[in-house]
Parts: sequence; structure tokens; C-alpha cells
Amino acid sequence: MSDANALRAGAAYPLGAHWDGRGVNFALAAPHAQAVELCLFDAEGRQEVARLPMPAQRDGVWHAYLEGAAPGQVYGYRVSGPWAPEQGHRFNRNKVLLDPYARAVVGDYLAQPGFHDDADNAEVALKAQVVHETYDWGDDAPPQVALDATVLYETHVKGFTKLHPDVPAPLRGTYAGMAQPAVLDYLQGLGVTTVSLLPVHFRADEMRLQQLKLSNYWGYSSIAFFAPERRYWSGLPGTTPIAEFRDMVKALHGRGIEVVLDVVYNHSAETDEAGPTLGFRGIDNALYYHLQPANRALYENWTGCGNCLNLAEPRVLQLVMDSLRYWVQEMRVDGFRFDLAPILARSAAGFSNAAAFLAAVRQDPVLARVKLIAEPWDIGPGGYQLGNFPAGWLEWNDKYRDTMRAFWLQRGTLGEFAQRFAGSSDVFRHDARSPAASVNFVTAHDGFTLRDLVSYERKHNEANGEDNRDGHSDNHSWNCGAEGETSDPEVLQLRARLQRALLATLFFSQGTPMLLAGDDIGRSQGGNNNAYCQDNAVCWLDWPHADHGLAGFTGRLVALRRGHRALRHAGWYSGALQADGQPDIAWLQPDGRAMTDAAWNANGRCIGIRMNAAAPGAQPDGSTCLLLVNADTGPAEFTLPPGAWRLEIDSALPARPSHDVSGSMEVPAHAVLLLTQAEQAHRT
Repeated sequence: MSDANALRAGAAYPLGAHWDGRGVNFALAAPHAQAVELCLFDAEGRQEVARLPMPAQRDGVWHAYLEGAAPGQVYGYRVSGPWAPEQGHRFNRNKVLLDPYARAVVGDYLAQPGFHDDADNAEVALKAQVVHETYDWGDDAPPQVALDATVLYETHVKGFTKLHPDVPAPLRGTYAGMAQPAVLDYLQGLGVTTVSLLPVHFRADEMRLQQLKLSNYWGYSSIAFFAPERRYWSGLPGTTPIAEFRDMVKALHGRGIEVVLDVVYNHSAETDEAGPTLGFRGIDNALYYHLQPANRALYENWTGCGNCLNLAEPRVLQLVMDSLRYWVQEMRVDGFRFDLAPILARSAAGFSNAAAFLAAVRQDPVLARVKLIAEPWDIGPGGYQLGNFPAGWLEWNDKYRDTMRAFWLQRGTLGEFAQRFAGSSDVFRHDARSPAASVNFVTAHDGFTLRDLVSYERKHNEANGEDNRDGHSDNHSWNCGAEGETSDPEVLQLRARLQRALLATLFFSQGTPMLLAGDDIGRSQGGNNNAYCQDNAVCWLDWPHADHGLAGFTGRLVALRRGHRALRHAGWYSGALQADGQPDIAWLQPDGRAMTDAAWNANGRCIGIRMNAAAPGAQPDGSTCLLLVNADTGPAEFTLPPGAWRLEIDSALPARPSHDVSGSMEVPAHAVLLLTQAEQAHRT
């Protein structure tokens, strides 16, 4: 290791620690600090072996160059300044702090006292490690799946493979496990185009959870926005978390599957005023966080997680943008899902769709080719912003979720069903946005699984340690007559039928469908609708008991969507007439007549939907589809439009073979049927 005499001013850019072959340049943004010391540690990060004053500061960036330092060097910072919480400052030289630009993290936050008191915490502090890893990407190329062809599959790196019998035991629950042939074969066979991974940034679990012997399994407690979470690394000799993550991306790309990361830039794992000092708080609390104007000792808590990062500050915005570019350029991911996205576009004045973050993303050439997905709500004032993100963004559509649940499981209306089915034009048809902007989902990681949605009317979150107070109580669910597990064959048959109807609705709707991993194999969480802290069999996919019939049915739905352009129209259906005199979309009563105002308002449960994706005025393009939807408790007779039709799939009777039909047909209860023009079906 080099001595202190090798330390010189270096450069203020780029931020972080960067090796040039001769030494390492260190740069840290801390404009309110009075002094910064670079702390060097042994390889294990336990012993502090040098404490070197940073010799230069420019524009609020402290910087130094250490001759002879090399990749593998473990380091942290001690930052000096006033301890004045009422002014927003929480400097404490006794705390070794994690570089916000850390590519790899040494150590773990285990709620040790050193993170919460005034004692020196050098031994236990989280430290960064200088990283310089080359990687042979070979002929890897991003799949760049078109929006109208995109099928999202939300999953968890660990949970997806932890119980997978065809993944070697040492690789289960890891990045390497996701790259195994059995996993790739399954995803490719299912037909999903884009895997959306729950957070993989290095995290620090909340003290409260650790005291309960739980963890933040979902991963929404990030502290290092450049470092892959070590818990998903196999630890096999010759590998690193970075290399193993890259191998996973490369393997998925090799099957034409994109990788989207769920990212948490809205808050950090330092939580509220009583939380641990890990990095940001001690580096420059007043820079990184939104503080309450009336009392700057308190954090704004528009996230519900204790704090909010302040992207209205240019240095914080720079951190987030640098992180995004890193994951695209160096790790080759294909997009991001932004947790509590309105926070990122907030200032003291509230949310703005012209905020600096959204403007920066829009003009960035690196991010121009990746998918950008917003969770469009937070819990701050004016926090519900569905439909208000700029063109180019996709948004989770909770109105779709609630409408489709209510329609199939309670007494939702046909009008609301039709609005959501057709892409939610009332929300997204503005500023040149397309139906694909609506990310349609029935279930997600947050809430009931699909099987639980039809098995429980009440949440059962006792295992979370909050006396069942956590999680949503209004789930639009139905237990079909028995709460939870049952052996009643009629209840089980009804549950299975409703699951298939909901899946068919999801994949045949306009917009971008998102399937929760495990819903395709009948996964249950035992009624837990907030299983964020359950790193166990509650959340891990139960492959040994997978419902392979349901998986096969789901794959058929995805294939039908892919094969029929009418089911994934790139534009908006408007009812405009085509050259054959038929509208591009027609809403039909069971007797075959067009829906009337009276029919829309009659609380009916049955509807036919004829769709063709040809341009207005053009000849039909051979992609005409007819959906027959019956959410009633008994069968319904439907009069078909003129011509010959071919039944492609019946959600109530999935084993029913395809066959030609004309005139009329009976649609079973709780069912979705897809028909196509018979001549078209025979051609394809």
C-alpha cells in the first residue's frame, strides 16, 4: 500500500474511485463539509491502516490521487463539519462513511451500535472497494424488444431459483442460478420478453426487521447504487458479484430476453432521524435529503421509509444519472422500473413532469434506448401521478389492476372494464403516448399473488411482526367460498377458472402486460399481501409443486398475443371504420348487436369485443380477433358476427380443442374465449 506522501490533489471528476493503471483518483461531493479524510483499510475492511486528509476541494467536490493504490483497495471517508441537526448538518468524524459511488461494498450493516451512537465505528462500517473488472461481452447485444411486443415478468433473483430442482444447489438463489439452462428454457418457453428484477443494488436491512430476525427481502433499502447485492452472488471461486451479474445478463440476452432493474433512488437505507449513519447522512445530510423547512432536524417522509433523496440538488441528480448510465453501459441492462417515481421529480413545490430528473433522462443518449417504467405514486402531497409522466415512459397502472379484479371477483362495471381493456385512453392518450404506456397487471410483488387473490378475502400478514396492521385491506379479492387452503373440489375448480380468466384478460388487453413470477405456476404466499420481509418459502417459488398445466396455459396466452397484432395494437383503437365498413374495434352485446347506452349501464357481465389493428380506412390486415367475455355465474349464449370463426382458446375449458364455429356459441361462466377469423387461422 502507498504511503501518505503519495497522495496529491488529483481531479474532481469523475466522482468515486477510479484506477488508471498507476494509482486511484478519489472524488467525493460534500459541499458543506469542512474537511474530508480518506481512510484506507486492510483487505477484510476491519483494520484502518491509514487516514489521509483530502488535499483539494473544488466546487464542493473533495478529491485526491493516491499513487500506487490499486483495485482491491478497501476505503471509506471521515467527513468533518458541524453537528447541527437543526440546520440539517450531521457531520461526525467518528463515522467511517460509504462512498456513494462504491462499485463493491465490504461489510454488512447488522444494526451494530457503532452506526447509531457517537463511538468510532471503523471496524464495522460499510466500506467501498476499488474495482476494475474487465469483461468479455463477446457478441452480446441488447434485444431491444419493441414496446408492442413486450411482455414483462416481475421476479426476484433469489426467490425465482432458490427451490428450483434443476438448478445446481450451489447456484440456487443467485445471479448464476438465473443464467442456468433450465431457467432460460422456462422463460423462453413461457414467451416473456423482459425480466423485471426486484432491486439488486446493495442494501442494508432496517434495524427493526433485524431485531425480528427478518430482512428486507424485496430489497427496497438500497445504500449503494452502483454495487450489485452480494447476497445474490454464488461466492464460487474465481467469480465476483459484478462478473456473475454480467453473466446473467449475457445469458438472458442470448435467449432474446431483456433485463429491467427495479431501482430505489427515492430514499436510502439510512431511514429516519433515528436511523443508522451509513454514508449520505454523514457525508452531507443537507445536500442529499429533503429536510422539513420548519425543522431541518427532521426528514420529509414522502416515501414512508423515513427519508427522501433530493434530486432537485444537481449533485444528487448527477449521482442517479451516473448510476443509471453505469448499469446500461457497464452491466448492459435494458431498462429500469423506478420505485415511487414521483419522488424523483419533486422539489419543495411538489411534483413536476418538467422536473430536472425527467428532463435529464429525456435528453440522455445512453438512456434513450432503454425502457423506463414509473411506479407513479408516492405518499406525499399530490403523490398520485398516474398518467402524468412524459412521453417515452411506461407507468404501472393500478386502475387496471383494481378494475379487472373487481370485474371478475366482485361487481365491476362493463364500462370501466372496457376503458381499461382498451389501454386506459382516459389516462394515457395525450402527448403522443401510446397504449403501451399502460403497464397492465393484476398482481405484483406488492399484494396478493394470483392464487391468493382468489383464495383469501382478508390479508394474513401476522408473520411480518406488525400484528397484521401492514399491507392493504382493500384488495378486491374473493375466496370463492372458503378462506385459504381447502380440499373442496368445487371451490378449487372455481379458483382455477378465475385465475385463467384473469390471465387471459391480462394478455389480451391493450397495453404492456406484466406477469408476476409464480402466478404462472399457482404460487401462494398463504394470504400474506405484504411479504417484503419474508426471505423464506413464503416468497420463494415452489417449483416442486408447480402447476405445470397453468404454466402451459399461460404460455399459450402469450403466444396468442404475440401471434395476433389486434391483441397488441401499437396505436389507439378509436372505432374508426375500415375499408370493409367495420370499425377497428366493436363492443358487442351477447345478441350480436352493438352496445348501447342502456347496455353499458345495465350492470351486465358479458361482452363481445371485435378488434382489427389495420389503419383507419384500410383493408383489414388478417388480424381480426373476437373476444367473448362472460364474468357471470352461468353460461351465456353469444351471437357471433357474420362469417366463419375459429376458437383459439377457452379459459374455462383449456383442454378444449380449436375448431371452426359460426352463428352462435355458448360461453361458459367465468370465461374468456378468443376467436379469430377462420380463414386467417387456417393460413397461420
